[in-house]
Amino acid sequence: MAQVTKSQRRKRNLVLADKKTSIALEDGFWSGLEEIAASRAMTVSELIAVINKARNHSNLSSAIRLFVLGDYRSLSHAKSKEF
Repeated sequence: MAQVTKSQRRKRNLVLADKKTSIALEDGFWSGLEEIAASRAMTVSELIAVINKARNHSNLSSAIRLFVLGDYRSLSHAKSKEF
């Protein structure tokens, strides 16, 4: 089982749809976003803009967390089919 550690939330500022905003996420989610963006040849800001456009009624931080979780779950599911 994975070890649970405390993770501090970090706030980053960016411009989204021509508006300045800040997003606070735990380190693991920022790392996940960076990895996903790199794998898609995008910047983190570009990926967040895509997530923002696709989200339904949840706040942006929650939408990002769910996106990262979904991406990793899909990756895990794909790897389990290999065996």
